[in-house]
Amino acid sequence: MASNKKYWKSVEELNENSTIVETLQQNEFVTDIPTDEFLGDKETLEATSTTRRDFLKYVGFTTAAASLAACEGPVIKSIPYVVAPDEIVPGVANYYASTIADGFDFANVLVKTREGRPIKIERNELDGTNGSVNARVHASVLSLYDNNRLKAPLVGGKEASWSDFDAAVAQKMNEMQGKDVVLLTQTFASPSTSKLIKEFTGKYPNVRHVVYDTVSSSEALDAFQTIYGTRAMADYDFSKAEVIVSVGADFLGDWQGGGYDAGYAKSRIPKNGKMSRHVQFEANMTLSGANADKRVPVTPTQQLQVLKALTGGSSSGLPENVASAVANAKAQLAKAGSAGVIVTGLPSVDAQSMALRANAGSVVMDAQNPKMTRQGSSSEVSKVMQGVLNGNVKGLITVGVDPVYSFPNNKKFAEAYQKLEMSLAFAMKKDATAELAQLVAATPHYLESWGDAQLKKGTFSLMQPTIRPLFSTRQFQDSLLQWTGNSKKYYDYIKETWSGVLGTTSWGKALEAGVLVSNVAVENEASSTGEMTLESATSNGALSSAAQGGGMELTLYTKTSMGDGQQANNPWLQEMPDPISRASWDNYVTVSAMDAKDLGLTNENVANGGLNGSLVNVKMGDVVVENVPVLIQPGQAKGSVGLALGYGKTAAVQKEMQTGVNAYALYSNFSTVQNNISLEKVSGTHEFACVQLHNTMMGRDIIRETSLEIFNTKDVHDWNPIPEVSKDHQEIPVTSPDADLWTSFDRSIGHHFNLAIDLNACTGCGACVIACHAENNVPVVGKSEMRRSRDMHWLRIDRYYSAEESFDVDKEKKEGFSGLWGDNGSLGGFGELEDPAANPQVAFQPVMCQHCNHAPCETVCPVAATSHSRQGQNHMAYNRCVGTRYCANNCPYKVRRFNWFLYSENDEFDYHMNNDLGRMVLNPDVNVRSRGVMEKCSMCIQKTQLSILEAKRDGRPVKDAQFQTACSSACDKGAMTFGDINDHDSKVYKDKKDKRMYHLLEAVGTEPNVFYQTKVRNSKEA
Repeated sequence: MASNKKYWKSVEELNENSTIVETLQQNEFVTDIPTDEFLGDKETLEATSTTRRDFLKYVGFTTAAASLAACEGPVIKSIPYVVAPDEIVPGVANYYASTIADGFDFANVLVKTREGRPIKIERNELDGTNGSVNARVHASVLSLYDNNRLKAPLVGGKEASWSDFDAAVAQKMNEMQGKDVVLLTQTFASPSTSKLIKEFTGKYPNVRHVVYDTVSSSEALDAFQTIYGTRAMADYDFSKAEVIVSVGADFLGDWQGGGYDAGYAKSRIPKNGKMSRHVQFEANMTLSGANADKRVPVTPTQQLQVLKALTGGSSSGLPENVASAVANAKAQLAKAGSAGVIVTGLPSVDAQSMALRANAGSVVMDAQNPKMTRQGSSSEVSKVMQGVLNGNVKGLITVGVDPVYSFPNNKKFAEAYQKLEMSLAFAMKKDATAELAQLVAATPHYLESWGDAQLKKGTFSLMQPTIRPLFSTRQFQDSLLQWTGNSKKYYDYIKETWSGVLGTTSWGKALEAGVLVSNVAVENEASSTGEMTLESATSNGALSSAAQGGGMELTLYTKTSMGDGQQANNPWLQEMPDPISRASWDNYVTVSAMDAKDLGLTNENVANGGLNGSLVNVKMGDVVVENVPVLIQPGQAKGSVGLALGYGKTAAVQKEMQTGVNAYALYSNFSTVQNNISLEKVSGTHEFACVQLHNTMMGRDIIRETSLEIFNTKDVHDWNPIPEVSKDHQEIPVTSPDADLWTSFDRSIGHHFNLAIDLNACTGCGACVIACHAENNVPVVGKSEMRRSRDMHWLRIDRYYSAEESFDVDKEKKEGFSGLWGDNGSLGGFGELEDPAANPQVAFQPVMCQHCNHAPCETVCPVAATSHSRQGQNHMAYNRCVGTRYCANNCPYKVRRFNWFLYSENDEFDYHMNNDLGRMVLNPDVNVRSRGVMEKCSMCIQKTQLSILEAKRDGRPVKDAQFQTACSSACDKGAMTFGDINDHDSKVYKDKKDKRMYHLLEAVGTEPNVFYQTKVRNSKEA
């Protein structure tokens, strides 16, 4: 029987005379959809060969049309990376070549846009500068959609129009004539900006330009300028190295701008029986130390002695084990000759000069085409800071820097800053400096901007907008043009500047490629700053006096996730676990186990698995940083501590992301090494969000590794054996058909996808984790949920320490267990194996869904929500999933993630998915999962199917390189290779046939479609 009930969606519908209801009934969309914009003019339509079916395909789907109506495309002068077609087609991604140059990270990128929205950052394969598209660069797209961005310029703390702002600036500049005004900027590495600044300071002679790098490389710049005459940094191609000796340089992290890991990885893959040898002397456990063949923990003071000994001095005074390691490294460098290289991160002009001179004949170091991505001078910045403090500097214009947050004496500086006659801040957000400034110019994100850069001498890059400005913002360069009376737009100014650089290349082609190689000499910031005081070639005071004070030595560093703190309001980066500590949402003091014991500091896991730690006050002279959590770090040099910069921000940072302590308070003299540090334990306990409980492999067969000598001389079955299982009381290989309980089918038809992971090339950097986040709409769950081990990352990078001196000794110890209780028994022994050594070996292993051909998850799902495809992918039908979590229980790899809550549009999880602006970053090809649903890696099926459909449309086979996942395309080190193993010419097929190939937990018999390459270490001493 039919129901006569009336259903209604809003009270307005009950009003029969409502014009709104009538309009909505007649039109799904109240405003007209701009189909003219999309379809072009009449002539274009008449000339097209589009069929009626294709026309309906493009326009008939109202959701696509609505997306088009909602978003504006990029400005008309932007040129897509692939110009086919120029118009935005709903459902089809456009790629634009651009450049990030935020003063800390510099890289050439491709920006993926959908319907005019940038949604993902990719690597630009045409880049030849070693610029690293790291985790922060991948996450920078989310910072575009930050709700805390400035919406308009501010005059006296209130929003104003740009005309009123310009009038206020002009009045101030006239008042400041004859007074000392400093233009304090980030490093732009931009030829056109340098030229503009020179014109600006020409018009206002009382303004002087000073470059400030928040995390300084001043000593390296001073040393290079003294020796080679150019203010730049030597570039290094580690792929050419046979022996690498690093003294306190985390070159796989952010040392001198980073970007060296891709070259390094090439030298680490054994070819023709050879690979590079890497020796690391350092205090903190870094990514470089974790990847080294030999790591020697030494304090910064000892590092200076080590460097002197390596470059011809004596090793007397060093501990015996360190002196022995130095002698071995020295002998190996001598044997390698020009293929050897020494790098150092010590903040000392003397130390940097020693390394540069030692590398003079090295093929690894490039001094002819140096890096231009750092230009700051600590001595010049110190003068500015003192000038503001003592009142000599009357006005300060800041661009891309936040001195009130990042200056070492920030509280006193903040007070002095407010007393300035003129304070003007160019800022994207109302940061600590902008909060106190009289005038604030709202600047756009780099994805909304035009720009140019010379990241390396002779290699130029272009920045182009990929979306119209979201707010009333204006570039710093456009402001300078306005204030110098130049009527040009910055876009035209760049074109004019580049006219001599382009040569035979057209402007359009240069924009399309994003990069250009040219021998034309252009000026940079350093040459436009006038005379600069260079530090004399003497040791840093902190290094020379550290041993005398009796306190501990502090090494300040930047995390691969947070960097210098510019993106502190980016939840992707806050939630990214640190590669070494596996902790997220925090910075902390790292101390050695011995020092922790002496000071009574502890770490312990509580009942729910969460890690807790002691709190300390960190004291350095009059400076005290209170309530800093302590993390006991295996491998930390005794007598030294570490602390990450970039945390502790509160201005323009959402409450949920106001985490950690501000370590810049300890950044005295802009030096990353400080002495006479004391730790005072205070009451209370800190709760960490640490995602990995197990520190070691406990001798298990998880990461396989061997030495280069064994790899070259022994049979493959000795170092990479196939596990065996028992059948009819006989051992048979687990790969044997007799060990198979499943009915197999022919997998040679069509595509069959595999992912190869080379443990030798993986440095643990985490770029793949953020790329996966962006591609697959992975939610952010926050610190509380992370602490409960409810992280939602589809891809994790496990980190393992050795319990003894090496993983080999671990294995020997495990195999020597008697099985009884006692010193040599398994019960007591495994407890010991879970404690990392004082100086452990470290290994990284990316783990995602292994897409097993014999998947344990598929057999236990009561509703068939997870199933296997003929292409080898393990699928999830989210609509079928009822959240029993049987699949997660049955998965031996623990890679399935359960949505305990609804993470989108939920005030309890107030991150980017909880506001309209933040949700603009979401990938429309991947649905956002809801509460109660299981999710996991899909091998980016949306990308593989797109490649197949494009090839089908073009009537051609898919090229090997076109099959990519988010993680494999993000990895510039070649650690991840994705492809079709049915294509016998593909790289992944060749990798699968390589003798280093093995499957994770192969004895379980799951037959994964992800496989690993055994890690090989060059452990032979001289």
